[in-house]
Amino acid sequence: MTDHGFAPLFLEMGLGVDLVGEDMTKVACRAAREAIGRTSLPGISRLLPDGDRRHMQVRVTVAVPRPDEVDPAAVAAEFPYGQVQVTAIQGGMRLPNGTDYGPGQDHLVIAVAVVAVGTPSLSA
Repeated sequence: MTDHGFAPLFLEMGLGVDLVGEDMTKVACRAAREAIGRTSLPGISRLLPDGDRRHMQVRVTVAVPRPDEVDPAAVAAEFPYGQVQVTAIQGGMRLPNGTDYGPGQDHLVIAVAVVAVGTPSLSA
């Protein structure tokens, strides 16, 4: 997961599910939240300029059935700090949910996210 010289120090994966509504942004946010919800990087500030976590580089790749419907700014807003870049790609899963909720909304959607964290000193 290297892009233009970005060398991650840390990778975490997450899974998000939307049971009704097929909201690609909602499911992408849930996958990103799951990835960061079980993560702690207490020593990363020692690697950042001035110890400021705002300088942390965060790359989020999220796979969903309809990537063009993901709002990258909404996914980036899930992160409390860092310079966040979000890329949505084709993937994930879409399956009938059994509710007969309505056309275009009666499927569950699953997203997979990979969150990569690096520092400016390791990025080109």
